Amino acid sequence: MTRVNYKDLSTAILSLTQGETDEIALMATFACEVHHSDDRFDWTGFYRVTAPELLKIGPYQGGHGCLVIPFDRGVCGAAAGTRETQLIRDVETFEGHIACASSTRSELVIPVVNGAGRLLGVLDIDSDQPAAFDQTDVDNLMELLNTVFADVG
Repeated sequence: MTRVNYKDLSTAILSLTQGETDEIALMATFACEVHHSDDRFDWTGFYRVTAPELLKIGPYQGGHGCLVIPFDRGVCGAAAGTRETQLIRDVETFEGHIACASSTRSELVIPVVNGAGRLLGVLDIDSDQPAAFDQTDVDNLMELLNTVFADVG
């Protein structure tokens, strides 16, 4: 089983995204690199803020995702609405979980904020393994997101 090496992942993503400020291009590259870095990651992608209190699917890797998620629904909505990372060890215990894929057992959703403090969306990573994510994942991915999306309008 391949487990992410965050030092290598960070080096790769920062190299690929250097100087880029288009959020869709950044999201696509970020999702691709993260998704293929670890066997735990079954679905890796972004939901973008496209209207007040509304997320729409953005660049992702994996099977189909939900197209639209209001801030008041699901793990992604909770992360966007509170601007707090959601580390869900068992999705069945999360009230209001939206089952975009029936195979999902655990989920990690991190708000994506630019350097000016504007919420751009959320990074959503799903796993078919229970309790797949830990604080190391949270800390490393948050740091990388903050660096990559700092200069996005």
